[in-house]
Amino acid sequence: MRQSAALSDQELATALHDGDFSAFGEIYERFWRPLLAHSIRLLKDEEAAMDVVQDVFASLWEKRDTLVIGRSVSAFLYTCVRNRIFDRIARDKVHDRYLAELAIYYTEGARYTDEAYREKELSRAIDQEIEALPAKMREVFELSRRHEFSYEKIAFTLDISDHTVKKQISNALKILRAKLSTLMMMFF
Repeated sequence: MRQSAALSDQELATALHDGDFSAFGEIYERFWRPLLAHSIRLLKDEEAAMDVVQDVFASLWEKRDTLVIGRSVSAFLYTCVRNRIFDRIARDKVHDRYLAELAIYYTEGARYTDEAYREKELSRAIDQEIEALPAKMREVFELSRRHEFSYEKIAFTLDISDHTVKKQISNALKILRAKLSTLMMMFF
């Protein structure tokens, strides 16, 4: 092979396509610094720019036999660098968005989990206190609140007066409020 430094872009591309490592070395020597400077200018991050340029050259060698470079190796490499930078920016945006959503999930998810736990515990405590009511009062209260019976229907079903139903529900609510007020303060 002729002296690599004297080869044109077209000749270098052909030699690279044929697997000539010295042609790859010449391309690397000619374009590495300008591509790096271009990448740094676009990314404003020297380490990321070096990664992009190294990726382009690694890909160039790996895919040498399938690439269609055309007349200008320079134009081809600058296009490759530009595309890698666009890919990196898009990937970074997705990564940043993912991290933001993950942070929201952890804060919101923890809150929802905590709220669900507190709601479940409060419901359990209310059920426990209802179970602790006197039998007749509990029966009246459950017909009213859980089964949504009217006072008249409860009175008819249990064969008691409307006044007794109202009094039993009133007393049940007083007992439950007293017992659950401290518990509610803990939960909220």
